[in-house]
Formats: sequence, C-alpha cells, structure tokens
Amino acid sequence: MVSVDAILLAGGRGSRVDGAVKPLFEVNGSTLLHRAVAAVRASGAGRVVVAAPVLDARLDVVWVREDPPFGGPVAGIVAALPEVDAEEVYVIACDLPTADAAVALLPAPLPVGVDGACLDDGRRQWLIGRYRTASLRAAASPLPGRGRDASMRALLGGLVVTSVTVDPALTHDVDTWDDLEAARGGAAMTESRTLPPEALDDWSAALAERFDLGEGDIPISLILDLARDVANGVARPAAPLSAFVAGLVAGRAGGSPADTEAAVAAVVELARGWETR
Repeated sequence: MVSVDAILLAGGRGSRVDGAVKPLFEVNGSTLLHRAVAAVRASGAGRVVVAAPVLDARLDVVWVREDPPFGGPVAGIVAALPEVDAEEVYVIACDLPTADAAVALLPAPLPVGVDGACLDDGRRQWLIGRYRTASLRAAASPLPGRGRDASMRALLGGLVVTSVTVDPALTHDVDTWDDLEAARGGAAMTESRTLPPEALDDWSAALAERFDLGEGDIPISLILDLARDVANGVARPAAPLSAFVAGLVAGRAGGSPADTEAAVAAVVELARGWETR
C-alpha cells in the first residue's frame, strides 16, 4: 500500500479580506483549516504538515513556516517537504470550503507513469493535488531562494501531472468576504469572484480625486482578478508588472473601459496559458 502525507498551505496574508486569517473562517460550524485536515485524513494521510504560524494548537499536525514568512505557496511547500515521510503527498490550500469532496476526487494511489494529479476546472488547480514526494523534492531543489515568490508552474511545470476535470463549483475558494458569505449559504459564488474588498474603496476614491478620474475609471475587481491570475499562473512579482502593462496598453488604445477590459483579458489569457507554453 502506498503511503501518503499531506502539506496544507495556510500562511497567506489574506490581503483581500483585510488581513484576516482565512483558514480560521468558519463555514457550517467548522473552520476551513479543520475541513482541510479532515479531508486529507479521510483520504489516508498519515502526517499532516501545515505551512503557517500555529493557528490551532489542538490540531494533531506539524507546523512549519517558510523563512521569511509570506513567501507564497511554493515557499510553503519547500518548507514543509523535510517533514514529509510518505511516498506521496497531498498539497492543499486551506481556503477551500469543499475540501472533502475535492480531495476525494484525486487518484489514490497515483497512476503509474505520472508525478502527480490535480483538479482542473478549466485551469489546473495545482493546490488541490496529490504528488510523488520524490518528484516534488527533485523539482524544488533547484529553485532559488527556497521557492520564495516562485509560481506553481516553476515548481511543477517540468513534472508529468495528470488532471481530473471537475465542475468549477468544486474548486471555488474563499478569496473575498463575499466568497465567505456565499460559502456560508449566502449569494451564489461566481467564477470570476469580481466583488472587491471594501478596504480598497477609500484608496480608489483617493486616487480618483488626485488624478481627476471619473466613476468607473478604476476597475478594482478587474485588476484584482488580473493580479490573482498572473500570480497563480506566472509568479507573484509578475502581478503588479502585468497590471502596469495592461494600463499602458489600454492607454495607447484610447483608455476607454472597453480598452481596459480588452488589455486585461489579453494579459489574463497569456497568464493562463503560461504553464503549458
């Protein structure tokens, strides 16, 4: 029987929820962190390693932290790998309300001839996956800075990873306050997750006043989604660069809202195809 451990990623900044600790959000009486732990335990995980500061000392898990903190998911994985003993390992982000159903769909054990498997809802969801531990270690070893700010593609792009096609509803994570409300039974979650955090409203208003911009000239949700897609598909430092380029391209095209949307769409399309180029 193939042994399996788990790496849970729970150390993000929560920038779109005003710095709140997303893994401790409760959904239907259980935190997202507890849901992730229960999901991997139910799927056979022995040792569970959580890349985060200690969020709940009652949990029977191993806590690790990337150094310096907030280095991104790849840095969390690199920090956790020395604590993994099993032949295979789940890698799961702790912001998924449907962790139990999602993890259960991953092949166990992995098929012969592949290095891993992840869910695919139209995009590969690297952080809902199961991988061969040796393959992860080999892929992580040449990364500079112990994986800080590296993209998942940089870690996994050279591996043979099969995908499990699923409905996007199964992979909706809690990215914003509105996502949390939806997960708790409020309004339905939308694939684009376009509702921005209220924390940016004042800053957006200040920018508009300073530069004499009109209402609708600063598409907060559009830019945040651009940053998310680029960070996930390319690398975190590429997100602000891409936003700048999108603005430059839109300005050269005329600067209308339609020009902005077209420029952002082109950047997002490039980012989503980056892992397969």
